[in-house]
Order: sequence, then structure tokens, then C-alpha cells
Amino acid sequence: MSGVMKRMGMIFRAKANKALDRAEDPRETLDYSYQKQLELLQKVRRGVADVATSRKRLELQLNQLQGQSTKLEDQGRKALALGREDLAREALSRRAALQQQVTDLETQHQTLQGEEEKLTLAAQRLQAKVDAFRTRKETIKATYTAAQAQTRIGEAFSGISEEMGDVGMAIQRAEDKTAQLQARAGAIDELLASGALDDQSGMAKDDIAAELDRISGGTDVELELQRMKAELAGGSPQQAIEGGKTDEAQQSQTPRKFDKQ
Repeated sequence: MSGVMKRMGMIFRAKANKALDRAEDPRETLDYSYQKQLELLQKVRRGVADVATSRKRLELQLNQLQGQSTKLEDQGRKALALGREDLAREALSRRAALQQQVTDLETQHQTLQGEEEKLTLAAQRLQAKVDAFRTRKETIKATYTAAQAQTRIGEAFSGISEEMGDVGMAIQRAEDKTAQLQARAGAIDELLASGALDDQSGMAKDDIAAELDRISGGTDVELELQRMKAELAGGSPQQAIEGGKTDEAQQSQTPRKFDKQ
């Protein structure tokens, strides 16, 4: 049972991977990756700005503490000049405490300044990487688009594309239906001519009328033929016509299979 489940899972993953591969557009994937890199670059820049802001605050605090330290030093000198050694000692004690704070802030300032430099360098490197990726992305997208267009044109010319295949099948079906209708029309005409089918329009001729029309048509042809022969022989067309009528009378006296019937 475990083997069957593993096999089913593999088949499902294979089919899902194939479906995703058909749905995936490399151009959209490249644009998404580029967008993510821009977001990462923006976060790095924001980090640089935050560190720079913290460094600036420390600088302001250092300037303030140094100003207080200078003020306490001046107060101690004045107190000592006035004979107030106790006040001078208090001022110098406070100044010493401030100096400890200044030392701590200077250490933090140096640390932040180092972090800022690292982040700035990382942001510059990331910016160069993003720019290079953007150039490569656009090149790949243009190449993919050109290859896709070339493939579609080739498929259209060869007729193996899905759209052209549908058009070819539609044309084939139309030709088959046309040939079928033509064959049916020809068969109906033959059946009507042979009398196997009745003409409901009332325009159909019986067999006697058809035979008379055939004889009349043949007589007209024979008369025209005799006239042309007389013109070529230099004779009178009227004589040729009368000779043709004599021949026709002789032929009409000859029994026909149709008359026996």
C-alpha cells in the first residue's frame, strides 16, 4: 500500500510539474525575480538610512554632552578662582561622569559608522547586481519573444500549429461535403433522366418526346453539315439541303429498334 501511495504521489507531482511548465512564462518569471531584487535593494537602502539616522542622533548627543562638559569645566575654574574648592570638585566630578558617557557614545558612533559603511557598500554591490540582472533579463525576454514568434510563423507555414490544424480540418470537411453534394446532384440527374425518379415539377418529358427531340437535333446537325460541305465543294447550299433531306427520308424509312418497341 505504501508503494502504491508513493507511485500515485510521483505521478501527481509529475503531472502537476508538466502543467506548471506549460503555464509558466519565462518572461513573467524574470520580471517577478527582478521585482523581488528591487524590493530587497529597497530594504537594504532603508537599513542604510536607519543606521545613518541613528549615527546622526549619536552625533547630536555627543555634541550636547561635550558642550555640557566644557561648561562644567569652566564652572570648576570659576569656583576655584573664587576659593570655592568644593564647588570646583563637584563640577569636575560631574564633568568626569559626562566624559564616561561621551566615551560610550563615541564607541557606539564608531560601530554605527562601520555598519553604515558596510551597508552602503552592500547596497552599491546589490545595485550593480540588479542592474546587470535587468540587462540580462531584457535580453532573455527579447530572445524568447523572437524565438516564440519564429516558432509560431514556422508552425503556421508548416500547418502543424493548433490553429492552422483546425483551419485545415475545416477546409477538408468543406471539400468532403461539397464532393458529397455534387455526387448526390449527379446521381439525382441521372435518375431523373432515366425515369427512375418522377419529376414533380411537371417539366419532365416522356421517352417518345425525348426520342423526337434527339432525332430533330440530329437532323439540324446533318442539314448544317450538308450545307457546309456544299459551300466547300462550290455547289448550291439549297441542293445540299435537299440532298440531306433525301438522305434523312431514307434513314427514317429504316426500321428502328425504338419503333419496334
